[in-house]
Parts: sequence; C-alpha cells; structure tokens
Amino acid sequence: MIQIKPSEEQHIKAVYAFAEAQIRNGAYPREVQSMLIEKGLDHESARTVVSNLTRLRSEAIRKEANKNMGYGALWCLGGIVVTVGTYSAASGDGRFMIAWGAILFGGIQFFRGLSQLSE
Repeated sequence: MIQIKPSEEQHIKAVYAFAEAQIRNGAYPREVQSMLIEKGLDHESARTVVSNLTRLRSEAIRKEANKNMGYGALWCLGGIVVTVGTYSAASGDGRFMIAWGAILFGGIQFFRGLSQLSE
C-alpha cells in the first residue's frame, strides 16, 4: 500500500480545488489543463485531473436531472390523478378540482430535468 505524505495529499487537494474553481468560473477543460501545466503539473497529471473533474461534474448533473424529472413527474401525475378523481366523483352539483398548480409546476420541473440531461 502506498503511503502519501500529508504535504503531498494537501498538494493534490489544492490542485483539484484550483481546477474545480476554474471550471466553475467557466473555463473550458483545455484551458484548465493548460493552467495546470503552467503551474508545474505534467501533461498526463493535468489531463487526469481535468478528466476526473469533468466526469464527476457530469455525474452530479445527471443525478440532479434525474431527481428533477422524477419529482416533476410525480407532482404532475399526482395533479392529474387528483383532477381526474375529483371529476369522476363530481355528481349532482358537478363541482370538481383542477390541480393545475401541481400539474404545471410538476411539468416545469420535469422538463427542467430533461433539459439538464441534454447539457
């Protein structure tokens, strides 16, 4: 098992923190890789750092998108069920409830998640 000295571990964390900050600020992966090389990393290490961060970011976006789609679908379908249920139960006076808020905002959240997947 390889032992990493605390100073090496801190250096690695600092490199990742710097690269992550640059990506969050809108720098393209190739630009971040060039910045890391300018700061003294070799090409392979810089590429690995950027690749790892890009993969982690994609996974986080996909997870958030799936969550938005799931909750959006539940709210939208729940609103539709309530609307259909109250419409079916409306007898005599014919009054029923349209759960438009749940349907509308659930749909918006679902499509927000769908658009996140296409980014």
